[in-house]
Amino acid sequence: MSYSAFANPRARRTILASVAVAALAAAGAFAEGALTSSHSAHAAPVITSDLNAQGAPSFATLIERVKPAVVSVKVKIANASSEGNGVQMDNLPPEMQEFLKRFGGGSNGAPQAPQGTMMAEGSGFFISADGLIVTNNHVVQNAKALTVTMDNGKTLDAKVIGTDPKTDVAVIKVNEQGDYPYVTFAKEMPRIGDWVVAIGNPYGLGGTVTAGIISAEGRDIGDGPYDRFLQIDAPINKGNSGGPTFNTKGEVVGMNTAIFSPSGGSVGIGFAIPASTVSSVESALEHGGSVARGYLGVQIQPVSEDIADNLGLKSANGALVDKVMPGTPAADAGLKTGDVITKLNGQKVDDAADLTRQIGGLKPGAAIELTYLRNGAEKTAQAKLADQKNETMAKADNAQAPKDQAAPMLGIQLAPANEVAGAGDHGVAIVGVDPNGTAAEQGLATGQVILDVGGKPVSTPQDVKSEVANAKSQGKKSVLMRIQTADGDRFVAVPFPKA
Repeated sequence: MSYSAFANPRARRTILASVAVAALAAAGAFAEGALTSSHSAHAAPVITSDLNAQGAPSFATLIERVKPAVVSVKVKIANASSEGNGVQMDNLPPEMQEFLKRFGGGSNGAPQAPQGTMMAEGSGFFISADGLIVTNNHVVQNAKALTVTMDNGKTLDAKVIGTDPKTDVAVIKVNEQGDYPYVTFAKEMPRIGDWVVAIGNPYGLGGTVTAGIISAEGRDIGDGPYDRFLQIDAPINKGNSGGPTFNTKGEVVGMNTAIFSPSGGSVGIGFAIPASTVSSVESALEHGGSVARGYLGVQIQPVSEDIADNLGLKSANGALVDKVMPGTPAADAGLKTGDVITKLNGQKVDDAADLTRQIGGLKPGAAIELTYLRNGAEKTAQAKLADQKNETMAKADNAQAPKDQAAPMLGIQLAPANEVAGAGDHGVAIVGVDPNGTAAEQGLATGQVILDVGGKPVSTPQDVKSEVANAKSQGKKSVLMRIQTADGDRFVAVPFPKA
């Protein structure tokens, strides 16, 4: 995970793991009374909020019951350097590098610490009496040693059972046998406006409780392919990563993961992974150490209004296929570039992210039915999902080429791809972009390669110019291109400049 800027250049998504050299500060007294978990056959008792003298809700009874299950997680990371202050910044996770730059000391931005060691602090919570704990992957990644501090101050060594970077969920377990207090995952999604309570270890303080409401649901913050965060306004800060968010019944509705902030501190916009996601991933990690996900074998993107208009679609819904990987279930099912997947097993596909989540929620070997549109006609295909794997795309070099051919209407200069070093053998390379042109506004850049225009393959600048002119003659407001970029193929609707 990494820092990623939002529309406001001063605001950023901040990972909540706190990096420091100081030891954890444990706080609070152990509250008696067993808690329940999804690992238990007993149902969780209903906990209602009390009212204080002023009539405002009090969460004291709830906190007394669930707080003992919340722990502080301290991680030792070995990233030794033979020179300097002992910390090799380039080897640290991005969020730790950023934290050290912003809050650290020393000549290279890192705090003064024994050579070869770094400490990260976060939060977690027990989910079984035998010591299983759920936390964030970014809290324990690269861990060489783990300790957890309970609410009563007891410190325990722990080990990593499994991690899932795609959802940022990790499962760890304490080494010492015992009968630990634990909590249960909620079976129902909270509603927008419901009260919630967050408990965690902000800035290493330990045992901190804050309250708020569910502000929104289904948030995609660009963190990963399975983003579906709850947004909460309970104040949370760095170090709250991996901590639980409870409903008023004392059930875990989410796991705190990130905040949106211009300063790195809480401004009341926090994000939590829904309990349903944490629970399913935890179960897979506990029993196999990894999560098996279905793999279809397509690169996809959302359908914008301009793209829908170019393809003759009635609405901007579904997932547009950028590329079909050879030898994959998608290729075997006959899918092609330009198809728009609208349904999976009869269920509507809202957009590309929705299809990714649906496919990722199925197991390898699952048989699926896809409904898709091709040239305006609805078709269906059967496929059997494979094991998910990472795919890479070759990157085109930003090499120079003769600029004797151009598409001035859109503000791009072109050359055959086979005449540009590193651009490959197919398509037309972009060798110049007018920063004030419409192509630049849509993200086209030097080094990218135009593969198709208006659904037709192109190999020369003249091909591009002809298809652009053809689209304009048909009265379209934009021309649809398939572009090869460093991150893969994608469709772009480039609008024609206004007269």
